[in-house]
Amino acid sequence: MPVVIELGSAPEHRISTRLSPLAELCACLHALDGPRHHPASRRWVGVVLQNADERLLERAGGWAPLWGAFRARYLLPLAPGPERELEEELAAVARLDEETFTTMTEQALVGKNGHGPGPGSGHGHGPGSGHGPGPGHRPASGSRRGGRAPERFLARLRQLSERRFALGLRLLADPSGFRDGLLAFLSAVAEEVFEAEWTRLRPTLEADARVRSHEHSRYGAAVLAGFPTARMEQDPPRVVFDKLYNARASLADSPCLLVPSLHINPHLAIKHYPGYPVVVQYPVRDGAGAEPTALDVVMRGLRALDEPLRIRMCRALLRQSMTTTELATQFEMTPPQMSRHLRKLREAGMVHTHREGARVHYQLDEAAVRNLGVDLLSALHR
Repeated sequence: MPVVIELGSAPEHRISTRLSPLAELCACLHALDGPRHHPASRRWVGVVLQNADERLLERAGGWAPLWGAFRARYLLPLAPGPERELEEELAAVARLDEETFTTMTEQALVGKNGHGPGPGSGHGHGPGSGHGPGPGHRPASGSRRGGRAPERFLARLRQLSERRFALGLRLLADPSGFRDGLLAFLSAVAEEVFEAEWTRLRPTLEADARVRSHEHSRYGAAVLAGFPTARMEQDPPRVVFDKLYNARASLADSPCLLVPSLHINPHLAIKHYPGYPVVVQYPVRDGAGAEPTALDVVMRGLRALDEPLRIRMCRALLRQSMTTTELATQFEMTPPQMSRHLRKLREAGMVHTHREGARVHYQLDEAAVRNLGVDLLSALHR
């Protein structure tokens, strides 16, 4: 199922790259709520779980559905232009009119994408992130409809989880108080556990943003096709992302902001809401600015290990480095036969080599084998 960004005419002038501390804070909080799916965030999560105030962690769990698979749109940049400080981004959330804030919140709680009925009947479509309604459509807030809409909305939330149901009750009872409580929590958690992490991450994210801006100046809107699972199509010009739900947005109606993130790994988030920029929050590897491992690379590693003999070779090379001749002798093969198996492992990145005089020794790359499962999960999540 695709997420489609229609490019329209002269789309390159509507695309820009910038950092967002609020987007990264919420990516951190999402990782905190599900650290098993976010290996790049485990160090930060471990520090937070060890040092943060227990009451703050409990509050984070209560608010967590807002930065779950379908993150609330206001937790990403609400306007184009230069980077804002976290306080400025939170102030922009505070300035949203109550109906827009409420509807954005309802969509996040229900996990709703695309056109159709309001929150009472919305359904989530999988991990990553989602779009709001299509361009030009302003959804009505479920809390303001007559009849049984609020009851349907709450019934749907109860089906999903007690946390979502509790937030729905708070939202419908007092939208203004709900927003004040959320903003107070985000300010508190940023001060206690995020400011140092943002200082650490910022140079890496700035470096990637410069690279992405250079690619944009060179390739125009095709820069969007460089993200995981994305491809460029023509007639009409558009970029298609392979996701677990259908959605559509147009750069004829909205600017597009590219937001680099470390803690979004392994996801790619795409968010749109009428009257606000399309935001693509994309993953960056810590310290390297590299994209997550592609599925074809992961499959190469799996195929290399889909052979009992090569598994036995890996076990031997885990314990000590060995030459081709030594391996051939141990496994009762000729050196040319062993060389073919070693080449498969080497091409898949499962072994590395070093020389001792004229002899080439092979050693198992433990990190590559250890990361194979993580990389597979990352590729499948995208």
